[in-house]
Amino acid sequence: MPITNQRVAEHAFLRPLYADTYFPDHVLDKGTAILLNLCERIEAEQPADLPALYVLTKAATEQFNSLEAEFEAAGSEIETVAREEICEDFWFVATAYGFSDADAEELIAAREW
Repeated sequence: MPITNQRVAEHAFLRPLYADTYFPDHVLDKGTAILLNLCERIEAEQPADLPALYVLTKAATEQFNSLEAEFEAAGSEIETVAREEICEDFWFVATAYGFSDADAEELIAAREW
């Protein structure tokens, strides 16, 4: 399903991480796919409130948790810079879909990184 939100469609997820060779592109591509899938789910399910949005972001965060082993296998990790960038992109998604009152920490509350 193509993204219909213009802001999201034009956004380059995880851009600063791609510019840093410490983070492997093939794993970042999976992270970008997780974020795009989150956007597709938001557009398809149209969460009515923050608790409904948090259900979707929890699932996406858990997918990022699964990527930690892939980062490590490639000699990398989800460290401070990556955590901040991932969090910023979750916040971007929330605000792009009208949830500017979302709690940034709650968006990624299920994180293990």
